[in-house]
Amino acid sequence: MPEASRFEHLEDLDWAFGAMGIQDRARHLATLYLEDLGDLIKELIDPYFGFSRYAERLGRTASSFDDLAIQLNLPNTLITDMLWMRLEEKIQLSKPNVICLSVPFPGNLFAAFKCAQYIKLHHPAIKVVMGGGYANTELRSVSDPRVFDYLDFICLDDGEAPLLNLLAFIEGKKSSKDLLRTFARIDDVVQYFNDSLEKDIPQKDTGTPDYSDLPLNDYLSVIEVANPMHRMWSDGRWNKLTLAHGCYWGKCTFCDISLHYIKHYEPLTASLICDRMEEIIAQTGQTGFHFVDEAAPPNLLKAVALEILRRKLVVSWWTNIRFEKHFTPDLAKLLKASGCIAVAGGLEVASDRLLKLMKKGVTMSQVAQVADGFTQAGILVHAYLMYGFPTETEQETIDALEMVRQLFEQGVIQSGFWHLFAMTAHSPVGLNPAEYDVIETGPKFKGFAENDLFHDDPKGADHEQFSGGLRKSLFNFMHGVGLDFPLKEWFEFKTPKTSILPHFIASCLEGREEKFKPNQCIVWLGNMPHFEVIDEHKNKVAAFEFFDKKMDWVLHCEVEVGVWLMDVFPQCLITAPKLLLFSEFKEAYEQKFSLNFEDFFKSELIHRLRENGLLII
Repeated sequence: MPEASRFEHLEDLDWAFGAMGIQDRARHLATLYLEDLGDLIKELIDPYFGFSRYAERLGRTASSFDDLAIQLNLPNTLITDMLWMRLEEKIQLSKPNVICLSVPFPGNLFAAFKCAQYIKLHHPAIKVVMGGGYANTELRSVSDPRVFDYLDFICLDDGEAPLLNLLAFIEGKKSSKDLLRTFARIDDVVQYFNDSLEKDIPQKDTGTPDYSDLPLNDYLSVIEVANPMHRMWSDGRWNKLTLAHGCYWGKCTFCDISLHYIKHYEPLTASLICDRMEEIIAQTGQTGFHFVDEAAPPNLLKAVALEILRRKLVVSWWTNIRFEKHFTPDLAKLLKASGCIAVAGGLEVASDRLLKLMKKGVTMSQVAQVADGFTQAGILVHAYLMYGFPTETEQETIDALEMVRQLFEQGVIQSGFWHLFAMTAHSPVGLNPAEYDVIETGPKFKGFAENDLFHDDPKGADHEQFSGGLRKSLFNFMHGVGLDFPLKEWFEFKTPKTSILPHFIASCLEGREEKFKPNQCIVWLGNMPHFEVIDEHKNKVAAFEFFDKKMDWVLHCEVEVGVWLMDVFPQCLITAPKLLLFSEFKEAYEQKFSLNFEDFFKSELIHRLRENGLLII
């Protein structure tokens, strides 16, 4: 194939695809070829073209509607003409009275407005409603009446109740007083209607996502970059589900925790989640799931994993997590058994001082131990990394890089990505910048979008100068390269020496004490073993023979202990009506044998069982 600029900086493909195979390598090369074609389209046909976003610049920090208004009134490009042609086909097929435009990201905004423009020009009787993530975060203060030359309404946050009320209003069955979280233009003035006393629809009643109208087999599966976690966003298709509405933690100071979609936490039940999984599998024929929660709650993940195993669902899934202490090594093994293949968690600044300022609720030692537990269970670990948080110094940036280097060196994480801190209007930092020693410098709100804020950080370092070195070093660390380089080698300017001890992460992983709570459950992942009493060297011993798909093995113990364990095993099976609690297990042993339980639990017998599927969760 012809090779243009995308092929000029190929990474070491032998490393990237040595374990993944020649077909993945071929798809990566084919993806680069597609992106070369995309560059050609951008140069010759449409400067805003992109495969996953369009005219993204127009939607970023768009405090004024001016730029969008100018671009909307320029002559159409070929891409826009094609978009309008497909839109007309859909309108003729459905004959709608209302069209809703969901805009999740800035890269979707301009195309949505072009759709709205077409509808107003050619089908003015159709009402146009905008909602989605961009509206929920950026358009909460919209006041420019020109926006409503294209839209009739903008709805915020959870869309079900606002849309039901809005449809009734359009049909004349309700008044404007019944509208919920809805913007409209009245007499050339933008008004916000939120007087309805009606509550949002509970998450358990919102229903299962419906993919029936999507041509699922027509979508391309691409591998844009060799990063093992990033490829999951575009390689293949994942059924999207949420375990809970909002975030169970809801404290991180860089996050939009003041907004409804995060601060209102409402979990689903494991049974309902698995019902929805089965429904989507039946509809799509695809068994991969991405739980798109801000941070998946560990207790709910445990319940979902148990339910998946009870139903014998064969699925693969991944999600976002917090590196918190409730994700024990045993819980990681349970999640793996249920189909978990990867987790992505916010390591952020890799500095205990800044993690505390962020209110992450974790320490670096804890992050290392939790990530190691997932890795040991065979689950890929991706770390979201942040630099430039308010007051972060040069020393802390270099120390954070050293922490990340050690995490890769110890094999604790396999993937990562550095993000430059962005201050948003709805985060604690954006709402109270002085409290975090930063100064908001704009942009001035001019009636359209309000979210991304500019700021000065007088106590912090020159954060942007670290961008190249942080990304270059991380790219190499993921390849297993440069882990023994001095950190200063990654930067073109003088940097301080790290103050982190060279074996800090290794020391965090050594000598971890296990502490079990009385209400934790004991789970046996395997099947019931075959049990018999045999003569061995003229002594009777109990023999357990265990079978699974991979191996069979034998375990010997004292007869009395073996007979007792055979009574215990059924209470620990996934299918048990009620799983045995750790406190009940301890009490039963002590009543039966009047011996020290701690000694028994540290014995070789229990050690081998735990190695092969006995979990305390």
